Amino acid sequence: MAEVVGPLVFEPILKHRVWGGRRLGELLAKRMPGEGPFGESWEVADLEDDQSVVARGPAKGRTLGELVRTWKQDLTGRAELFDGRFPLLIKFLDARDRLSVQVHPNQAAATRLGGRVRIKNEAWYVIDAAPGAIIHHGLREGVDADDLRAAVAENRVEDALRVVPVRKGHCYDLPSGTVHALGAGIVVAEVQTPSDITYRLHDWNRIDQATGRGRELHIADAIASARFDATDPEQSPEHTASVWTTVSGLCRNDSFVIERVRMIEGVEMQVPHAELVIWIVLDGHGSIACDGVREPLEFREGDTVLLPAGMKRGRVRTMASSVWLEVTVPVRSDLSGFDRPGPSELIAPAASRYIPLQVPRQSEGA
Repeated sequence: MAEVVGPLVFEPILKHRVWGGRRLGELLAKRMPGEGPFGESWEVADLEDDQSVVARGPAKGRTLGELVRTWKQDLTGRAELFDGRFPLLIKFLDARDRLSVQVHPNQAAATRLGGRVRIKNEAWYVIDAAPGAIIHHGLREGVDADDLRAAVAENRVEDALRVVPVRKGHCYDLPSGTVHALGAGIVVAEVQTPSDITYRLHDWNRIDQATGRGRELHIADAIASARFDATDPEQSPEHTASVWTTVSGLCRNDSFVIERVRMIEGVEMQVPHAELVIWIVLDGHGSIACDGVREPLEFREGDTVLLPAGMKRGRVRTMASSVWLEVTVPVRSDLSGFDRPGPSELIAPAASRYIPLQVPRQSEGA
């Protein structure tokens, strides 16, 4: 008998970071172990040294890597594995201080070095930002490899970086090879390909209090992987709406698609996906039910929910008005042989894909 698949929430993997803070607990209800700065909460991870473990759902106690091997297409659908691994890595980041100036390996470096060196395309969705907060995204116009090398040697890297003011609710695309740094006072949801290789170009002359030394830099590798062409930090958002939902397209690239979904309180709808989807819950309270799973899985602000491709007759119900980021992997598929929605349903405008199962409750009074 085939194993029943259903929605999953994993145990967060909290990471101590010299630039981190405590806001993951305040904003996202993460349990902060002890004292000290925590910069990252890994929500969905399938890496060599970091494996997400199911906290809630039909596979409680099992790792994501194990489910990739056993559930196979019932987990990932037509999404291709990334070097044999689950194709996405999902995190929350709390930057109390600014992060290092860094670069992720380009395809040439990944091919040449192999092993754990994989390209790392990512995007940041800003959950909160202090007034005047910025990111560095790419290099100033005209800066080439020689200019960047000189800026590093002369301790004036900041002069070579493009400055982008950021605002809550905006999403910034960071293709592999983009020179970048997350600024101070920002909390983001990070969507990326499953790679943990980062080349530090500059760390603001910071001293790690735990070691009394500066952190390691990787200047030659960073410059070798850096992009010197300009890329747009933001994509033009696209909005579609129905009576019950609003869907805003935020970021689309070859690795993932990010949309923001708003759904009003008191609605029950079909989950309109034929493939793998991840919900990063930013606000609200609801539940997801499906065939074969006895108890619906409840979600709240700060949860990251993985909806397997093979989930049968998924239904979402909102107990409070809710907002989540909906992350999918682009696939080329006619869905032949799958007992899932057909192509005509998938290409409908995003908000209209949510089919109401019942009429929302009407508030009493004015």
